[in-house]
Amino acid sequence: MTGRPRRGPVRVAGTRAQARRTSAQAGHGSRTTPHRTYSATGLRRANGKAANGSTRSRFASVRIILVVLLSIAGLQLVKVQAFDAEALSARAERQRTTPIDIPAQRGSIMDRNGTKLAFSVENRTLSVNLRLMRKTWDEFAQQHPEKGQNFETRSAAAARFIAQKLPDKTTEAELLAKFRKPDNFTFLVDDVEPSIAEEITDGENFPEISVEKRAKREYPGGTLAANVVGVAKWQMEDPDVSKHNLHGLAGLEATWDNELAGTPGRRLVDTEQGGDVVIPGTERDIQPATAGSDLELTLDADLQYDLQSKLSDYVAKSRAKGGSAVIMDAKTGEVYALANDRTYDPNDLAKATPDQMNNRAVTTPFEPGSVNKIVTAVAAIEHGIATPESVLPVPGALRVADHTVRDAWTHGTQNFTTAGIFGKSSNVGTLLLAQKLGEEPFADMLKKFGLGQRTGIGLPGESPGSVPPRNQWSGTTFGNLPIGQGLSMTVVQMAGMYQAIANGGLRVEPRVVRAKVNPDGTRVEQPAPKTTQVTTPETAKTVLDMLRATVQKGKGQNSGTAPAAALEGYQISGKTGTGQQIDPKTKAYSDSLYNITFAGVLPADNPRFVVGIHLDAPDTTLPAGHSAGPLFHDVASYLAQRYQLPLSKEPSPVVPLVLS
Repeated sequence: MTGRPRRGPVRVAGTRAQARRTSAQAGHGSRTTPHRTYSATGLRRANGKAANGSTRSRFASVRIILVVLLSIAGLQLVKVQAFDAEALSARAERQRTTPIDIPAQRGSIMDRNGTKLAFSVENRTLSVNLRLMRKTWDEFAQQHPEKGQNFETRSAAAARFIAQKLPDKTTEAELLAKFRKPDNFTFLVDDVEPSIAEEITDGENFPEISVEKRAKREYPGGTLAANVVGVAKWQMEDPDVSKHNLHGLAGLEATWDNELAGTPGRRLVDTEQGGDVVIPGTERDIQPATAGSDLELTLDADLQYDLQSKLSDYVAKSRAKGGSAVIMDAKTGEVYALANDRTYDPNDLAKATPDQMNNRAVTTPFEPGSVNKIVTAVAAIEHGIATPESVLPVPGALRVADHTVRDAWTHGTQNFTTAGIFGKSSNVGTLLLAQKLGEEPFADMLKKFGLGQRTGIGLPGESPGSVPPRNQWSGTTFGNLPIGQGLSMTVVQMAGMYQAIANGGLRVEPRVVRAKVNPDGTRVEQPAPKTTQVTTPETAKTVLDMLRATVQKGKGQNSGTAPAAALEGYQISGKTGTGQQIDPKTKAYSDSLYNITFAGVLPADNPRFVVGIHLDAPDTTLPAGHSAGPLFHDVASYLAQRYQLPLSKEPSPVVPLVLS
């Protein structure tokens, strides 16, 4: 059939491959069959319907996810704002602020009359946040290059300005070196007067320089009682946050540090993010500090000065290696003065040596020699072995175990009174009395006198001295101890023995702190000291009277060992001592190195003071090196004058010491 083709819908037939190609071109994966045919319009409709359905499904899923996420975020926001806001705010605050102690005013230390031996004055320390300063001025230089100011120029100007204000404390070169340190923070100058510190750091000068409040410890007497009072200094605890405290390093400043220091206050400062460097000008107080308590000592500042001066002069005069001395109240055990010949100035601690800071009067025991004969004297009188007038034949030498003991002077057998044995300090006579007494009563008396035990004076580093344990005594031990060899004691322990006989046989624990005075003015007396009844009052008075023979000047052999210790108008009781030292080379007792000692009571008829003196290895060929009696005389003279001691009603009687 010929002619024009018929018009109408075009039917597209094809193979399976064509159907698959058509479907792929339309972007759909719908299946086709070999028998189906599609028009172009029908194909578009089918594909469009499928696409719209898929898109709507996808949008619905996204909407659901968004709703869930927004709901979760909303709930979290509600939680943060309603429940966690306070905690999160506090946490954020902690991250940018740092608490710093506000130093408390340290309490003063004063003598028994209110004279201040140590006190604090307010001052300032300058510091700088180097990291913040570098950042601030480098940024300023970038923003204003025409002004020519950067960290280097700013720090140079600051160094020059501060050095001009503080010419005695620092130099421009020293400050520049500190400004150029690679650290984040550094201290610049200590001990700055508050008014000068304020002038340096005000807004018109250098506000980037920070000021820290401090207190400078002042010791107006310099070396006066330095070994007792001690020293307190600022100690850096955490340089990152500029946290400091004034702490005691020695003496009572260390022992009573907690009471003197008080309770620090607290303040908040802002710190840089990621660091602990304080941002200047952000400080705010949140809790004030509580001042420390004052200490009232038993010391008399004037008496302390006199004792230190006389002791140092006498040590030099005797060419001794050193010396220590103590003055003690005969009744209460209060220490009025405690001195070492070598001391230090706590105001200039950098120049102090460990030896100068060592309070040898309580830390360094020695073998005392004949001052220890008081133990035998008391025990012999108490146990009825002898009376002051009883006579004992005393040879010039005595064999004890494997060695021979001799007196300090050569003599044959002589008749000594008991007063003469101790007044002339006979080694042989003392050992004869000790042998009559026996080892056990003697050992018991050593313990009562407190030997081998700390006195409890309350000063750091106190030594107990040494006494051989009773179960370790050998044959020669009892030949040494009664004459003051083979045991050791401090000068405070030695004086304490004589305090006991001056106080009716009652030994009182010595002390140097009298009371604590709280910031509100309330006074807290120290607890009553411990006491020990060493002997009866009758025995104590007998021995005290007997020891007046030490300073008597009689005819012939009736002079004691220290008439130079006598003080006109007053009865004096005392005892000299010469103890051999161990030779550091031979490790045996030396024939040239001695401990020279003296212990005395003033006045003997109405005891008020006890004085103990120790000279370390003086030149015994010199008059001053042979005896400490003259030093006692000078100290006793000042004591009598300062305290207006009444004269004795009668002079000491001259008693026989050696019978012809």
